[in-house]
Amino acid sequence: MRVGIYFDMRNPPPWRQSWSRVYGFALEMCEEADRLGIDSVWFSEHHGFEDGYLPQPLTMAAAAAARTRRIRLGTAVIPAPLHAAPEIAEQAALVDIISDGRLDLGLGTGYRVPEYRLYDADLTKRYSTTDQRVREIRGLWAESLVTPGPVQDPLPIWLGYQGPQGARRAGRLGTGLLSLNPALLEPYREGLAESGYDMSAGRMQGSFTTFVTEDPEGDWPVVRKHLSYQWDSYRRYMVEGTDQPAPRPINPEKWRETGLSATGVGQFLYGTPQETADAIKAYVAGLPVEGVFLWASLAGMPEEMVARQVQLIAGKLRPLLADV
Repeated sequence: MRVGIYFDMRNPPPWRQSWSRVYGFALEMCEEADRLGIDSVWFSEHHGFEDGYLPQPLTMAAAAAARTRRIRLGTAVIPAPLHAAPEIAEQAALVDIISDGRLDLGLGTGYRVPEYRLYDADLTKRYSTTDQRVREIRGLWAESLVTPGPVQDPLPIWLGYQGPQGARRAGRLGTGLLSLNPALLEPYREGLAESGYDMSAGRMQGSFTTFVTEDPEGDWPVVRKHLSYQWDSYRRYMVEGTDQPAPRPINPEKWRETGLSATGVGQFLYGTPQETADAIKAYVAGLPVEGVFLWASLAGMPEEMVARQVQLIAGKLRPLLADV
């Protein structure tokens, strides 16, 4: 199993730094991850967050590509309906060229009303539009309608669909499924079969919100503050622009007690490398998993903690997952 790390480039008001330092440090961590043997680094996309959430993941991936040699680079995810197919196809091809064939292109629908308004896109057609983007991007590369084309042929495309209908759609398109939800395996395989793909073509990959530590008690007072900010902001932005009420703040103590929460906004892992590895193994058992990627930083976390997290993932956690 490949083991990667994940950045969203948040710079929250309570811990605000210069933007140049935020991006510079993340690129330093990409270089360190490359040096330490971590398999992949992933970047995500949102627009209009108060903390400046990364708006252009392929631009960040290009910068990381220029400063690394072997680590794979992924997007998790680009909201495809917000962008024209030629734009995605051209930018992805350039990242693949700069990296000499190390890009994994993760696409999804997005969900935020303000983002769809910003880009003048139709939220009600987000699934059909995302499906169409996959077809268009493949066609643009296959027919050399955008140049230069990517190094990889084919360049891996993943769909970040989280529900059963989305998983079936990913299967029909023959893409990888950017989710680790065991409940999605069967509909994903059904979609593969519907389009004539062999079941062995199915592959899954996904993220866990994680903090790996050798001192769970000592680190928790800091971790809980950054975890609370991160997930409370996600939950707040999920309903922004709708008539839904703002959700109550999360209780990080309850999340920690649960250990692995597979409901609500995502999965959260907290513990030693061995505890984290055991939880990951149990969760993905029986799935055609190519890799997992873990948060390197939780919303403005101190640099020294992020650096230690990257080192622990590389040196302690990754070897424990090598045989999965």
